[in-house]
Amino acid sequence: MALFEAKDITKQFGTFYALDKVSISVPEQCIYGLLGPNGAGKTTLIRIINQITGPDSGELFLNGKKLVPSDVQMIGYLPEERGLYKKMKVGEQAIYFAQLKGLSKAEAMRRLKYWFKKLDIIDWWGKKIEELSKGMAQKVQFITTVLHEPKLIIFDEPFTGFDPVNANTIKNEILFLRERGATIIFSTHNMGSVEELCDNITLIDHAKTILEGNVNDIRKAWAANEYELAFEGNVTIQDNNHYSVLNNQFENNVSHLKLKTKDNISTNDILQIMIKSGNIISFNPALPSMNEIFIRVVESRGSGFSK
Repeated sequence: MALFEAKDITKQFGTFYALDKVSISVPEQCIYGLLGPNGAGKTTLIRIINQITGPDSGELFLNGKKLVPSDVQMIGYLPEERGLYKKMKVGEQAIYFAQLKGLSKAEAMRRLKYWFKKLDIIDWWGKKIEELSKGMAQKVQFITTVLHEPKLIIFDEPFTGFDPVNANTIKNEILFLRERGATIIFSTHNMGSVEELCDNITLIDHAKTILEGNVNDIRKAWAANEYELAFEGNVTIQDNNHYSVLNNQFENNVSHLKLKTKDNISTNDILQIMIKSGNIISFNPALPSMNEIFIRVVESRGSGFSK
């Protein structure tokens, strides 16, 4: 069941199309990747979802009903350009944002105590935002985004400013939020994060949807007849009429082989040939990374990629 749907969303600025009949369907309790090169239309769609601007045409639905302005209370939004007030103290600001989302001061204090303790920032309560590092401020903004327990959470480049340890902490918290029932739209250029976190994705380029679906299904569909094998011992494989060897490395008494088939040879036929060369430890399709797929799809459209 889709918690959020955008159907045929179009947005123009003069003669420029920021979005051209873009549709996404975000299943309930899913982490949904919203991907695309700079200027593709992602931020425009996010702004439309948050009622910051409206579409020229198309419809948006939350829980099967048309999205209305009051629904922003059920949405949490962490923008790429953060919006904390530098002169305000951390605690005062967190309470202020919580009350904007409809929480009483008492309930906000209860939830903030839980989150500040969980993310180990309880000592920051009386500090001003301008006294914090970028990563520290990121934690505060993350908390203000999820504090009211929104049904739909939108994270736009949530790991910006974090060192690897804190980035991993936030990744785990995002997964925790999904386990507790949240539905998450996740916009990022980090394809490694997409593979780690996202269930489904939509790739937008030049204002149009050009790729969508389940992450694992997409990787399988884009596999280019490449396979990875591991042999016990030092085994060397040569090219033949059926396949070419892309690499062959020997490490820790194991030969790691990657090959690309040249015809419609089946996996069983490959194994029949390979088993003659030695003891096979593993045999798997070599699935392309989401980064490889992203670049191949976007460059095939002549868009380029900058970040």
